[in-house]
Amino acid sequence: MRSSAFRLELRQLFALAFPLAAAQAGTQLMSIVDMAVLGRLGGRELAAAGLGNAVFFAVSVFGMGLVFGIDPMASQALGAGEPLRARYVMWQGVWLSLIVTAALTVPLLCGPFLLRAIGVQQELISPATTYLLIRTTGLAPWLMFLALRAYLQAHHVTRPMVIAMVVGNVYNLGADILLVFGGGVLPEWCGPLRAIPAMGVAGAAIATVTGQLIQLALLAPAIASLAIPGATVSHKPDRAALRKAFQVGWPVALQMTAEVGIFALVALLAGRLGTMDLAAHQVVISLASFTFTVALGVAAAGSVRVGRAIGALDQDGTRRAGYTAFLGGAAVMSVGALLFILFPGPIARLLTDEPAVIAATLPLFFVAGVFQLSDGVQAVGAGVLRGAADTKFAFLANVIGHWLVGFPVALLLGFHLEMGIVGLWWGFVAGLTVVAILLLIRFHRLASAPINPIVTAEA
Repeated sequence: MRSSAFRLELRQLFALAFPLAAAQAGTQLMSIVDMAVLGRLGGRELAAAGLGNAVFFAVSVFGMGLVFGIDPMASQALGAGEPLRARYVMWQGVWLSLIVTAALTVPLLCGPFLLRAIGVQQELISPATTYLLIRTTGLAPWLMFLALRAYLQAHHVTRPMVIAMVVGNVYNLGADILLVFGGGVLPEWCGPLRAIPAMGVAGAAIATVTGQLIQLALLAPAIASLAIPGATVSHKPDRAALRKAFQVGWPVALQMTAEVGIFALVALLAGRLGTMDLAAHQVVISLASFTFTVALGVAAAGSVRVGRAIGALDQDGTRRAGYTAFLGGAAVMSVGALLFILFPGPIARLLTDEPAVIAATLPLFFVAGVFQLSDGVQAVGAGVLRGAADTKFAFLANVIGHWLVGFPVALLLGFHLEMGIVGLWWGFVAGLTVVAILLLIRFHRLASAPINPIVTAEA
């Protein structure tokens, strides 16, 4: 790989990755702010919202994966010089988001029964249920945002997503404080707002859902600006296009469900260990998930770069884009690793001021620091393979890594060897490392084979 070509690819990767990471962080930051505000109420509220959030993402991430099937279809269409086909794909993504929302609402409504079935402490079930049910109403706008984001990022148009992230999160912070603690925290000049009652966990969920609606609305002008003058693109659902998106997206959905499912299951198992352990888990996993958004930004950028190279039938460009993304993902996650290992106490205080919870987070931050590199590499691996529409292997790698290796290690260390929540987290390290190695090997083999672009329906 020529050094000049590599440097150019690296610049193009990060020019796209950082805005995408910021946009991705916007969604995660809303949940973190929820936890930070609720952490000031107490460990019970923090733990309950964490449980509700874990169940929400464990189910809704399947829909997220399905919508990600739009990513390679849009980027490869633009790489092939077919902007009308890319816009057509975007509208099919919107319809796919609505269909998936309808399908996933039922299992989300069954979430409270799962909490009772696995033996979560009784004091946590009611507030966790409230948080989960309210967040469920925000599933449709969140998935539609992802579909529109896929179209914009394929065009390398990122500023609207960053603006939406900033505005949505500024709103969410203010709304969280107001709705969680009530209008009584406001000064006298705020008038009627002071009458708003304190809603606790419910208030945090309402703030996040309305913030997501604001983010979705802010993308509309950018989508309109990319319309092609004089061209007409069908907005109607098309079975053939939806079927193609589903074929690409369902392995991504299964892969992401397998990955997020293991994290959600550990959160539920932590609920059996006690409120403090669960609260500590929620603090560290929220912050580890936030650093992970940077890797997701690199993964999304890598997906676009690989997809466009494949659409243009550029073999060298495909290899260069993929390997550069792997290197970039490892580099940015090393920063998170150092922060978690060197400064766990100050970082924990960002979300909670309870000494018992902070003390319980310290060993978890060390483990989180250890798995940062593996987490970044596996995220990028899934992204570059998604750009190539090679999505089935990532699911297989996650099943092997997380469920055949990571989960047994977690159970062995956490319960059999009585290491508790720390032992459960070492299972994350084992699983993520195996997935990262498998995906890197897979891309190496794919990049050595002839290019095979995806074929989608015409607009």
